Parts: sequence; C-alpha cells; structure tokens
Amino acid sequence: MSHFINVILPIPLQKEFTYKITAAEADYLQRGMRVAVEFGKSKVYTALVYKIHENAPEGYEAKDIHQILDEKPIVTETQLKHWEWIASYYMCSLGDVFRAALPSAFLLESETEILLVPEFLEEDSLSDDEFLIVEALQHQARLSIHQIMAILGKKNVFPTIKKMLGKKAISIKEQIYEQYKPKLIKYIQLAEVWNSDEKLTELLTLVNRAKKQREAVLTFFQLKSTKKPIKVSDLQEAANTSASVLKSLVDKGIFEYYFIQKDRVEFAGETSEMKELSEHQQVAYKSIKESFETKQTVLLKGITSSGKTEIYVKFINEVLESGKQVLYLLPEIALTTQLIERLQYYFGANLSVFHSKYSMNERVEVWNNVLNNKGKAQLIIGARSSLFLPFSNLGLIIVDEEHETSFKQFDPAPRYHARDAAIVLSNIHKAKTLLGSATPSIESFTNAQQGKYGYVELNRRFGNVLLPEIELVDIKEKYRKKRMNGHFSDRLLEMIQDALNEKEQVILFQNRRGFAPVVECQTCGVSPQCPQCDVSLTFHSYKKELRCHYCGYRQAMPHNCGACGSNELNTKGFGTEQIELELQELFPNYKIGRMDLDTTRGKYGYQKIIGQFQAQEIDILVGTQMLSKGLDFANVSLVGILNADNMLNFPDFRAHERSYQLMVQVSGRAGRAQKRGKVAIQTFNPYHQILQQVSTSNYNEMYKEQMEERWQYHYPPYYRLIKITLRHKDFNRVEEGANWFGKSLTNIFKDNVLGPTTPAISKIRNYYIRHIIVKIPQKQSLVHTKSNIIRIKNAFQSVNQFRSIRLNIDVDNY
Repeated sequence: MSHFINVILPIPLQKEFTYKITAAEADYLQRGMRVAVEFGKSKVYTALVYKIHENAPEGYEAKDIHQILDEKPIVTETQLKHWEWIASYYMCSLGDVFRAALPSAFLLESETEILLVPEFLEEDSLSDDEFLIVEALQHQARLSIHQIMAILGKKNVFPTIKKMLGKKAISIKEQIYEQYKPKLIKYIQLAEVWNSDEKLTELLTLVNRAKKQREAVLTFFQLKSTKKPIKVSDLQEAANTSASVLKSLVDKGIFEYYFIQKDRVEFAGETSEMKELSEHQQVAYKSIKESFETKQTVLLKGITSSGKTEIYVKFINEVLESGKQVLYLLPEIALTTQLIERLQYYFGANLSVFHSKYSMNERVEVWNNVLNNKGKAQLIIGARSSLFLPFSNLGLIIVDEEHETSFKQFDPAPRYHARDAAIVLSNIHKAKTLLGSATPSIESFTNAQQGKYGYVELNRRFGNVLLPEIELVDIKEKYRKKRMNGHFSDRLLEMIQDALNEKEQVILFQNRRGFAPVVECQTCGVSPQCPQCDVSLTFHSYKKELRCHYCGYRQAMPHNCGACGSNELNTKGFGTEQIELELQELFPNYKIGRMDLDTTRGKYGYQKIIGQFQAQEIDILVGTQMLSKGLDFANVSLVGILNADNMLNFPDFRAHERSYQLMVQVSGRAGRAQKRGKVAIQTFNPYHQILQQVSTSNYNEMYKEQMEERWQYHYPPYYRLIKITLRHKDFNRVEEGANWFGKSLTNIFKDNVLGPTTPAISKIRNYYIRHIIVKIPQKQSLVHTKSNIIRIKNAFQSVNQFRSIRLNIDVDNY
C-alpha cells in the first residue's frame, strides 16, 4: 500500500501539496515535522507535514520527499489550529502563515550545485563559456550558481548550464543548508599526555625558552585552581597573550581546544521582591480577578502612569507559580528595552525576548526553549510575531497598549491583528487575556461596554501624582505677532528653559523623521519626486541627501532645480532632524538626543538612547511616535507636541481617534514621579474638539462623538471592513482590473462597496495602486461575504489580462 503526506509550503498558494513516502517514513513522520521536498523543476523547499494518508493525488504523479529534517515536531497541534484560524479569518494561505510564523532559519534554503560528469570526453563540442566551466570543475569538485556567475562575469548563466546538461557534461545537485548555527564557546584544556605530575617538569622545560608560551602555561595553571572550565578568551586576557601563541601550544600537543554550546539568551543577575500594590491598584487587581471568573478577556483602562505594569507583574507571578506560560505582547520594540529590565528584577531567568531586532539564531533558541517548555521560556516578552511561538501550556496573554496600530500587520500576508489573534490563541489554550491601555481602541471599549469583555478602570496615578497640566499654544496667533523662533513659540521655549533650569528633562514630539518632507524650487515651485513612487523626496540634512520613505530610493541633494535650473531651493515642513538642529542652536549648553527610525537601526539602537536618557546624559529628547508608548522616565517634567494639526488632518476615518490616543500617550510621559508635569501642544486650531478633549483627558466624550460619526458613515465597530488592493506596473491594466472587480462586488454588496479609489500615494515602487473597500453590516454573514469575495477573486484571476495584477485582501483593515 502506498503512503502519502500533504505538506504546507512557505508560498502563497491556497492548497496543500501531496508527496509520496515509504511505509517506514509514514510510521516515523508526525504532523508538525519538517521535510525537504522538490517543488517545480529543481527548487527544494522546507515543507511542513500537515496530513499523513493513503490517497494518491488526482491529476499528477506524487514525487518522493527529499529528506526528513526533524526528529520530533517543531510545530504543535494547537499552533496548527491557530494557523488555520488566521488563514481562514484573514483570507490568506496556510503557506503565508507558515512563512511568517517560523524563524527563517527553520526554512532551509537550497543552493544549486553543479558537478562535472566524469565520463564526459567531448570537449571539442563546448563553447568558450562552457569550456571555462568544465575547466573550473576540473580544479574544484562542485560549483554553485553564484560561483559560475563570477567565473563567466555575467548574471544570466542558466542558458549555458541548460546546454551543458543537454550535452551531459554536467549534473545538478540540490544541496540543503541548515541556517541555524548554535553558539559555541571556545575553551582550552591541557592535553591528556601532560596530566601526570612527572610530566609537568618536562612540560615546563619544553616551553622554558619561549617566554610567551611559558607565561601562557603558568597562567593556565593559576586559572585551573578555580576548577572551572577555562575560556580561550579568559586565558588570553589573563596571560596578556595572543591567539597565535595559544595556537602554537595546541600545535605542539600541549593544549587542546574544545567547545561548549551556549544559549544566546542568558540572564545573569539578582532578582528582587515585587513592589506592594497601592490601594487603587489593589482594587483594580481584585476586580480583574473577579472578571476572569466569568470572562475570558478583560480590558484594563488605566490612565498613564497609574502602574498597570505592577498589576501585570502580580498576575504573571500567579500564573508562573501555577506552572503555566505567559505571553506579554508589546506594540513597539522600543518598549521591550525598558520593560525587560523591570521584569528581569522580578522573574530573572524565566524571561525570554522574541522580536525582529534579535538575530535569527537567538530567535531559533527561544523557539526551541518554548517548544520544550524550558524554565527560561516561561515568560515571553515580544512584538506581534511572538504570537506564533509553540506554547504548550499558556495560562495568560497580556496585550499592553492594545490600541496601538503597530499590532496590525499590513504587509506581507498574513495581515493579522495581534490583539484579536491573541484572544483566539488564549481561547484555544483555555487561557485568559488581559488588554491594557490608557486610551483603549474604540472596538475594545465597545466590546467591554457590551459585556463581551470584562472591564476595569484605574483612574489614579501611582503615588497620587496629578495628571499633567496641558496647555494649548495658538501658533497662528504667535506667527501673526512674530513670536516664533524657528518652529518654537516663545511660550514653549520659556517652558523648556524653566525645566532645564530645574535640572529636569524634556521630550519633544514630531511625528515625521528627516529634516524636511518637501524641497521646493522658489522660482517654479517644482519639488524633486521619487522616480518609483508618487511622493516627494524627504531631505535628510545629516547625509545631505533626499530619500523616499516608501521604497528607500536616495539621491544627493541637488544644488539647483531640475526643472528650471534655479539655485533657489527651499525646504517646506519639518521633521525630527530639523528640530534637533534648531535646539542645538537655541540651547548650545545642553545635550540634545533624537529617537526615530534613522537613529535606532541597530539591535541595541533603542537601548542606547533610552539608557542615555534614563541616565540623564540627554537633556532634551526629540522623537517620533516611538516616544509615545509606555516609556517611563522619572525626571521628565515637560512634553512638547510641535504640530498637532498634522495628525488631525489625515485622510482616514480613524485620524481623530489616533490623534487623541497619540497625544494623551505622549502627554503621559510627563511628571511620572512626584511633581506634576506640563504639556505644551502647538496648534493652528486650539478650539478643535479633539484638542479640547485631550486637554481635559476626556476619553468618554471622544468615544461618544466618534461612535456617532461611525454610525452615520458606516464604519467599525458597527460595520466590518475588508480592503482589497490591486497593484500593477501598467496604469491602464490596473485601472481596468479595479473597475471589473469593483463592478462584480457592487452587483452583490450594492451600496456597501467603496471604490475603486486612487489612494493618496497612488504609486509605490513603480506599481500603480487601487483600493476597494467592502463594508459588512453586523447582520450580514462574514463567512458568506468572504466566500463571495474569493469567488470573484478566482474569476478575476482566470481572466487572461488580469492574471498579472497583484491582489491583496486585508480583513479588519484598521
């Protein structure tokens, strides 16, 4: 009887693929193991075993698998269940989820290798290029495609290889490379021969003439007295010697090297007792505990600096003591930096971190530790991707700052929302979910109001510190009265100076990086545009270059206008870089820091800036929205928002909600210790309702107003949204395709279809973009809606001229 397996491949195709296996392999394999399979003509992929059965595929001959890569499953049954939900709900393939979930080291890469056929003798029939390859193969047993490209000095070598295969001069082999490399620490020991006392005198005589070698040997014996393994690096340092001296001792057979595998994620430090909760925190803690008895998910709405983290710590401690795992989700990598330090004081070696700034090898180690339920992986802190870890015994998921848009994955698929996916994951594990925020998302607050979630409020700051005093500065009036210095009003400068005089720190918020978003010719008004996107280039003063923030294109700052030749170029608008330079001129005796995407690129980028600010080495910190989320600095007494209107006037139905959240969160960084902080918000329109609500921290009024608008214009939470994006390099083709798709949707969903529309940025990386939005009323079946959209999508992709259009579907696009 034949045996087969269905596998998931890490490619965006909706179906599984069937491969043939032997009876022995069928007994050995389990769901969740990896196998290497050949797909297409010669490409080898890492696939995941999904189903083992005895039904031969129809319509094609099943290939054999290449090799089995695991001894036991690396993906658990509960994970697969969660993946199936993500693929079904967010309308993507299991392959998309597979690629997103596994660290890339698990997705082994294949590298094609070329070998010479030993029996080949007809060298006369070869062309010059072919002869060069054969000659190289006579010196080297095998060559990769990249090496052949280098030998021939050209990129397109496949036609040449194809001809040589036809002449039977070469053969092809797919070599699979495991990408994960364990961290090995190099140690040194005395060779077995010299271990007896009689031999020691002989040994010292042997090295007597070589002064440095003798020094190294004597230092080795000193270190050996500690009875601990001796690292090569430690011996080098203690003996003040070089690697070459130790190598010559190894070559002489005196020393031997050996390696010990070590985890990259280690904690070496002291843990401390947990803080006592304040009276108000204790009340909130008890209320959450009571809510968990009847509800699986609870929303904690606690004002900024109310001490939500201490409440989380108490719950984490309880769950860890019961022997279960905890997942702590954060929206921003910058936040993990500060939180890791805080939580390590309490939970020490039980804590592991998982996010994209960690190296591939570190992520593999965390994955394996979670899979094996190791002690060091009982509490996981991470960004949204940590949802995919192989938990076996999950007891609690905490989603901090649950309102944050960073929890939504926009590209590539799966386009999931980590908060919603976390709630489903905890359901599968029969665990609890605790959502926390000072400014909850309208969806979560609505679910709490309707009784779907438990709801607890915490309205007092820790230590009863008052909320900051918020002042709206009318810069329209300031410009009129000529009281602006660069982008700073006289009032803001006065407040900054007061804070600095008191030896306090200042945070300034400007949600745009770079120096200036637009460079404009004063003669003809033309701005340099990105050749690949429909946006003007942003000027970065530090490198004197123009950059596109969408595709990464860059060019040197021109000296004159490309359209009219005029050398009068002016910048419009301002970003964090310009603010930093202005501050350096205004406050030359103080240290200015900047925190944005440009300054936090490295693994320790965030850590470095946050550490300097915490140590009060930086007096004024300028930054983008990274600064707004949950960071805790005791000495900050003033927060300045330089231009509130940018956020409010954004073409998005969530602009007002997001502006409120962002401004309240940024304001919350002020006055977190004993003294009441101050916030200055510069605006051209101080009477805007959102700014008034921010100044009084009136969340309920903002919520009520937004809900009325959403009801009127059919937006979430009353309606669900599915956004369909079409992309193509040919303008006419994408236009035609979008119209066809839009009409097909309108025939079924009538007035609940918006579009096709051209977005504000209609071209990115040379692809023209069109959007269509489908609104789904509460009574309409989501399952039927999705199946109709998939039916139209399949019909669309079967039309010849539309097949090359890239089509993405984004469910719950917010």
